[in-house]
Amino acid sequence: MKIANFEIGTGKTFIIAELSANHGHDIEIAKETIRAAKRAGADAIKLQTYTPDTITLDCSKDDFIIKGTIWEGKKLYDLYKEAYLPWEWHADLFKTAQEEGLICFSSPFDKTAVDFLEQFDVPAYKIASFEITDIPLIEYAAGKGKPMIISTGIADKQDIQLAVDTCRKAGNNDIILLKTSSQYPAKIEDANLRMIPDLAKEFQVLSGLSDHTTGELLPTIATALGATVIEKHFILDKKIGGPDASFSLDEKAFKQMVDAVRNTEKALGKIDYSLSEKAKKSRIFARSLYVVKDIKKGEAFTEENIRSIRPGFGLHPKFLPEVLGKKAKVDLDKGSALKEIYIA
Repeated sequence: MKIANFEIGTGKTFIIAELSANHGHDIEIAKETIRAAKRAGADAIKLQTYTPDTITLDCSKDDFIIKGTIWEGKKLYDLYKEAYLPWEWHADLFKTAQEEGLICFSSPFDKTAVDFLEQFDVPAYKIASFEITDIPLIEYAAGKGKPMIISTGIADKQDIQLAVDTCRKAGNNDIILLKTSSQYPAKIEDANLRMIPDLAKEFQVLSGLSDHTTGELLPTIATALGATVIEKHFILDKKIGGPDASFSLDEKAFKQMVDAVRNTEKALGKIDYSLSEKAKKSRIFARSLYVVKDIKKGEAFTEENIRSIRPGFGLHPKFLPEVLGKKAKVDLDKGSALKEIYIA
C-alpha cells in the first residue's frame, strides 16, 4: 500500500505528526509547526477538517456537556469552536507541507469535509476514533479510493468489523487500523499494545498506533510489535496551549521519539477485544442520530431534521437509511437523541 510516495508495511514505520488543535488560532504558527514536524523527522502532517456545526450542535442540554475528561464541564460546541482548523487555511498548509517534502492529509468529520478535501488530491483519509461508528461517513470516504486509516479507541470487535466491511464493500481494501486509547491524555497501562499485531491478523489489514500518552515510549514498543503507522500529536511549543497541548510532543521530544522508533525494542501487552469501563464511558462521544430541527408529531424524518453527530446517546448511525421517510410519533425538539420509541 502506498500513501503518496511512501510504501506502507515495507519495514519503515510511517510517522504522522498530528496538528489537531495545536495552532493557537494563528496560521503562521500552523505553518511553522509543519516545518518543525519535518525537522523532527515526521513523514506526514495530518490536519482535522470540521467545523463546530459539522461535528455537533450548539446545544446546552446535558448530553452536550463533557464529563470525565480534561475538558470537564465544557460544552462540546465550545470545545470544537476552540479547536477547529479554519477551512480557508487548508490550501496554505497543504502548500507548506509540499514545500517541506511532507505528506499532508486530514481527518474528515462529515461528507462536506470529504468533498472539500478532494480538491487537494489528498493521498489518504483518517477516520477518528469517535467516528468509527459513522458508517455512512466511512462508506463515503472509502468510496474515493484513497487508503483508509481508522482509529479503534471506542470500538469493540463488531464495530471494527463493520468499519472494515464497509470499506471493502465500497471497493477499498487499503485499510490501516490504529490501536488507540481514547483517553486524553492516555495511561500507559491502558495501551494493550499486543492488540497491534492481532488487529492485522484478525482483520487482514495493516495496523499501527495512535498514541495519546504524554511520553515517547509507546510508539517505540508499537514499532517492535509490527506497527506500520505511528500517529502522535505535535505542538510547536506547549506555551501555545489549547485543548490538546497536554498530550502533544514538542519538536525535541518528537525527534527523540522518531529516533527511538527507528531503533526500538520489543515490549509486552495483551490481546483483549472487550471494552474497558473507561472505553465504554468514552462511547458517549461517538456519533449517533439526533434531531437537528424541531419535528412535529406525524412529520417525516429527513436528512434535514436528523443527522449523525456527536454525542452517542441516540440510535446507531447505521439505522439512518431505515429511519429516513418514517414519521415521528411525538413532537421532538432540536437536540433530542433519536430513539426507536419515537419512530412510527
